[in-house]
Amino acid sequence: MSTPTQKLSEAGVSIWLDDLSRERLTSGNLQELIDGRDVVGVTTNPTIFAQALSQGESYDQQMKELAAAGKDVEEAVFAVTTDDVRDACDVLAPIHEATQGVDGKVSIEVDPRLAHDAEKTTEMASRLSETIGRENVLIKIPATEAGLEPIAATIAEGISVNVTLIFSLERYRAVINAFMTGLERALEDGKDLSRIQSVASFFVSRVDSEVDKRLEAIGTDEARELKSRAGLANARLAYQVYEEAFSSERWNRLAEAGAKPQRPLWASTGTKDPSLPDTMYVTGLVAEGTVNTMPEKTLEATADHGEITGDTIRGTYDESEAVLNRLESLGISYNEVVQQLEAEGVKKFEDSWEELLETVTAALGK
Repeated sequence: MSTPTQKLSEAGVSIWLDDLSRERLTSGNLQELIDGRDVVGVTTNPTIFAQALSQGESYDQQMKELAAAGKDVEEAVFAVTTDDVRDACDVLAPIHEATQGVDGKVSIEVDPRLAHDAEKTTEMASRLSETIGRENVLIKIPATEAGLEPIAATIAEGISVNVTLIFSLERYRAVINAFMTGLERALEDGKDLSRIQSVASFFVSRVDSEVDKRLEAIGTDEARELKSRAGLANARLAYQVYEEAFSSERWNRLAEAGAKPQRPLWASTGTKDPSLPDTMYVTGLVAEGTVNTMPEKTLEATADHGEITGDTIRGTYDESEAVLNRLESLGISYNEVVQQLEAEGVKKFEDSWEELLETVTAALGK
């Protein structure tokens, strides 16, 4: 009998773990999740690394060596995070090979303080890729307006990219355009398109957190009825955008040259509201050709009681659009919400990076 995570995989959803630590690598826990929970990829971020560094003693020896070598905090962060990601890439290498490069990926983020500096973002993406030196690494670049050109430029260099922090459908279309532009440039330069992978990380629960706050302030029956429906509606409409874009003539030309589609990745899939079902952003976003990156708590909840009933996205587009239209009619501006979430997202990434720098500074001083 199939487990819920097996059913999810069979339905075309790649399960990635939104967490990484040296302890997880050295203890064999990552391999256990691959074997027992159908995990086929890993995503990281500065908060995850800060938490890993502040717990246990896994990094103490390396920190002593880095301190003795006179490395500053920025160099130490780069060394520690790239080492962990390289090791995770090696653990996932058999999956990468078995799936012809589609899965077995590990993501690492560019310094989020560069989110509005296109040139430096492109430089750091290249440096991360070169230092890790593994084909199954994905470089995470935020989908800010300034991030669009670095996304195209990094793809054009033949480097695989995880485009992160997407909230709006309009920005998602721009991200797909940047991806295809990068592939077109890579093709002109004679690069093998089949070796370039990308995912587009669409954030889900944060949309509900912001919209629900506004619905509660309105307080009417209609407002209450719309609670916690915006996140799924927005993500499902993103999948509609994906289906349209990757059946276009422009895409077909790239596919004929060996390109693989940029898959939608559902991020921020742990529920923030304890009154909601804890697998809501997993079971509600099942469709072929997608990725769901989950914190371990959500992964375990899915494995324990997730009800996977097949595709829960196709056929919902009219209903999803109606949800967003009803929110507009109540005075909740979609554009205002997604712009606010992007600005807050960049700030959260920057704050997390500062937290990581502080954690490493303390570790170097031990």
